[in-house]
Amino acid sequence: NPVAVILNKAVLEFPQKFGTALLEEVKKWGDWVLNEAKKELAKFYPNDPDGSIPVGYIWARTLFCQNPLCSAEIPLMRQMWLAKKDKRRIALRLIPNFKEKRVDLEIVGQKGEPIDFDPEEGTVSRANVKCPVCGGTIDDKATRKLFREKKANQRMVAVVLYHPNRNGKTYRLPNDADLKAYYEAESALEEKRRKLREAWGIEPVPDEPLPPLETLGFRVQRYGLMRWGDLFNARQKLALITFADAVRRAHAEMLRAGYEPEFAKAVATYLGLVVTKLTDFCSVLCTWTPGFEKIGHTFARQALPMAWDYVETAILSDSTRSFQSAFEDVSQVVAHATGVQVAERRSAAHHGTATSLPWPDDFFDAVLTDPPYYDNVPYSDLSDFFYVWLKRTIGELYSELFATPLTPKSEEMVADASKAGGMDAAMRRFERMLTQAFREIRRVLKPDGIAVIVFAHKTTEAWETVINALLEAGLYMTASWPIHTEMQARLRAQESAALASSIYMVCRKRAADAPVGEFGRVRREIEDRVRQKLTQFWDEGIRGADFFMSAIGPAVEAFGKYSRVEKLSGEQVSVKELLEYVRKVVAEFALSRILQNAQLGGVDPLTRFYLLWRWTYNHARVPFDEARKLASSVGIELTEHWGQGGLIRKDKEYLRVISHEERAKDSRFEKKEHFDTIVDALHRALILWEKNRQKELTEHLTRTYGKNEMFWLVAQ
Repeated sequence: NPVAVILNKAVLEFPQKFGTALLEEVKKWGDWVLNEAKKELAKFYPNDPDGSIPVGYIWARTLFCQNPLCSAEIPLMRQMWLAKKDKRRIALRLIPNFKEKRVDLEIVGQKGEPIDFDPEEGTVSRANVKCPVCGGTIDDKATRKLFREKKANQRMVAVVLYHPNRNGKTYRLPNDADLKAYYEAESALEEKRRKLREAWGIEPVPDEPLPPLETLGFRVQRYGLMRWGDLFNARQKLALITFADAVRRAHAEMLRAGYEPEFAKAVATYLGLVVTKLTDFCSVLCTWTPGFEKIGHTFARQALPMAWDYVETAILSDSTRSFQSAFEDVSQVVAHATGVQVAERRSAAHHGTATSLPWPDDFFDAVLTDPPYYDNVPYSDLSDFFYVWLKRTIGELYSELFATPLTPKSEEMVADASKAGGMDAAMRRFERMLTQAFREIRRVLKPDGIAVIVFAHKTTEAWETVINALLEAGLYMTASWPIHTEMQARLRAQESAALASSIYMVCRKRAADAPVGEFGRVRREIEDRVRQKLTQFWDEGIRGADFFMSAIGPAVEAFGKYSRVEKLSGEQVSVKELLEYVRKVVAEFALSRILQNAQLGGVDPLTRFYLLWRWTYNHARVPFDEARKLASSVGIELTEHWGQGGLIRKDKEYLRVISHEERAKDSRFEKKEHFDTIVDALHRALILWEKNRQKELTEHLTRTYGKNEMFWLVAQ
């Protein structure tokens, strides 16, 4: 990927080649770029008369109410909080104006007044809109249609400020000066685009198309945002093309001043990276974070979902999410990279493919790689967000990397059904390419070399693919370690059963004369090795989905040293069978630790499943096949337990295990009289306890599991 090549040059090549002189020049020319941009942009970000400086402008997209008797313009807001801290609560209040059929706003809580409404309630949820004036609704399909028909607008709803002589941020409603500055920026954008179009020979605002509708991780196209430039408002576009132009002019100035061309290219590269870093928190997908009172960024997760309300950073301020803060981040990397002691041999970043490495056999002592995680992330599609801006900023310095309109994708190793004609074809393509990449790693490794391969995916299907590819390529695992690499607070972790750890697999070349293993003996080896490592992982605090995934490595350590593993019949044991066995071993181990009791005979299969689900996935939805595998590890059939009265709910291709609160609303469960599983009896007990129906609770426990020690262990 061209973006990755640029980043590697910035981190590896340039610091080693030019040393500490690089940092001084980057700082010098960063100041020059900022000052040049300020000359053009300062008037579009005016300060308040009292010296308060804007940090950001909060905008809401708007739709007109579809009730013909109303037609009010509805600001689409997810929620109304501005500040949501323990001792600081400030919110926007919607004021329906029934007489004039419009929605007014006010700020509440800034002067300590109580908030007597629920700021968690906005006007839109999952694209379903409710009008605050008449109560009319617009469903999700109609909302998307109105956006695609260009019938959506936007409205500035608040301004966030700080004062150099006061602590904390303040908020106010937008005034005429704020709106005038924005409309003037809109006008200035057209003139600036015209001039730069003539000078650069391309459209300054990215006009390349977003990937097709329903591309993995992308949702914005459903709302009519079809080009990369659509992800920025007018003032953001003006600011970004102004900074890009300043970087190009800085490079020209360096050459005029007699700088060595490669050195000038290196300095300009860092300045270009500052501009592209700026785009991450300078788009219409950045939302305000009231818990921290700060501007979020575009890539809160590795996807581009729709944002109804967004915050536009005041790009010239010296607060976070400004050019200055982006520049400081990049400068810190340069300072670190130029200060690191390096060996005599220089690093180099190459543009190529993992399926055909340009080195001879037996060349490397070690290869370290973090391959694509199956169908997790559309890497190249997402990187186009940065590619289109890098191309306009420093593309002429790397003509060989930016020769195509967007990043090359035909050889990308991702299981993306939208590009392969279906998921089955995508999986086969991914496994074929991954196997070839691992073969290349084996080829270039010295006989005693090691390969370190990082992988993190919550489905055993993805792991089957990776392990098959490793074994097919002639590599086997000698060690594996789960290492926490993901932020627990990130959105993806909150919404799904995402992993907190990645598994680092240490592999070596498998000998050509590796023996054939007999499955009965290999299975005992697997169980011994897995239990030994699980004890260690448990003691180190690894839990949940990470714990199940962590067991895969030790199993493959025992399995992979054989050329093949056979049953007594001579039939080869598949990786799928291996992982099913591993899951059973892990399930028994985890349950014995959860219950602090090695005797599991008194725990029925459904209760075992419930305990493992809550411990592994908590309340997350899980793909059906993954849920089926967990169920099979304890010997239950999922279809017997879903629907009304059951423990499991099906949501399209996902399953989730419901809580006792949800079951309290289930008429069939309410009428249930006979309880043959601990979890059902426990859920009924919890419902009675919460409703303070003490007599019925006592009778229920006496009739069911009240004297069963395992019941109380499960409850605990």
